[in-house]
Amino acid sequence: MGVFEAVKRPITETNEFLGRIEAPNRVNVVARVTAFLDKRNFVEGSEVKAGDLLYQLERGPFEADLASKKAQVAQLQATLVNAKLTTDRAKALMGGPAGQQSNVDAAVANQQSLEAQVQAAQAQVDLSQINLDYTMIHSPIDGRIGRTAVTEGNVVTPSSGTLTTIVSQDPMYVTFPVPVREALDLRDRYATRGGFKAVVIRLRLPDGRLYDKTGELNFVNNTIAQNTDTISLRGVIPNPSTYTSVAAGGSVRELTDNEFVTVLLEGVQPVEVLAIPRSAVLSDQQGEYVYVVGADNKAEQRRIQLGQSTATIAAVTSGISLGDKVVVEGLQKVKPGEVVAPGPVSALIQSSMKVSADGGAGNTPKSTGNNP
Repeated sequence: MGVFEAVKRPITETNEFLGRIEAPNRVNVVARVTAFLDKRNFVEGSEVKAGDLLYQLERGPFEADLASKKAQVAQLQATLVNAKLTTDRAKALMGGPAGQQSNVDAAVANQQSLEAQVQAAQAQVDLSQINLDYTMIHSPIDGRIGRTAVTEGNVVTPSSGTLTTIVSQDPMYVTFPVPVREALDLRDRYATRGGFKAVVIRLRLPDGRLYDKTGELNFVNNTIAQNTDTISLRGVIPNPSTYTSVAAGGSVRELTDNEFVTVLLEGVQPVEVLAIPRSAVLSDQQGEYVYVVGADNKAEQRRIQLGQSTATIAAVTSGISLGDKVVVEGLQKVKPGEVVAPGPVSALIQSSMKVSADGGAGNTPKSTGNNP
């Protein structure tokens, strides 16, 4: 009958939640002027850079309007030049018998009026230039662009709605709700050990694979959701290009905006726990228990409380003590109060305990949050 002595082992604390991937930046591209759509300059679903030309609207009417406004400015400037000459002559005549102050005042007033008209006309030129520039719609951010809602030949207006959407790609956010009670436990556990820096974020993708990049926690919401009694946490995680595919529209990345993932909130520093092999733990309606070899080699049933555990190590918070001999193999033959013949556990159990203690085995989550 295989027996293992309860020992201290380092274990990485991990909590598991359900979360969503979110792009930090999202832009809904809209038209700023009313015009026909002449050309679309992007491939739907591809990645674009900030400043790339996305749509080209009909420019002719706006170019004509700009030329007309510039001509008005030129006309007013010519009139202003003449008004300045009139003002100078009126001031020069003030030194002779024909000079009158009323003529000077009228000339100055006319000159100032024309100067104001030139400024107003120049403002109209600037506005026409802005509207002309709006006919060239550029990407404001780097990211992946979606499908277009409007095709060439259609009229677009500021009220047409979203023409297309761009979402940033690297890095990405992952948001996940945490039950308030568990959030308080996490706060107490990590607040004095570095706060956000005391944990790393790992992701399990929808196909079950572990994402090979780690992220960091960077935000805790300032309010609790009343309907679920949870608080939202957010982390940031890299999302670099894995390879480039022409068919896929450029770079292929692992994480996608609004993707459903499993979030593993993992402590950076392992902690010491009282550990026994997971296979030694039995359970019934009353909870978990183990068999311990007591005095005179008699088997005793001990009710235990489990803490953070892994697939092969059970971390025990109460019920047994350091050095207690726990029955691991041959449990089907054990009955409370009967004499047993203890012996060492198999090499496989000993090896699995050592590998897990060294961080070789994946963690078994303590709890799981809700779908956001």
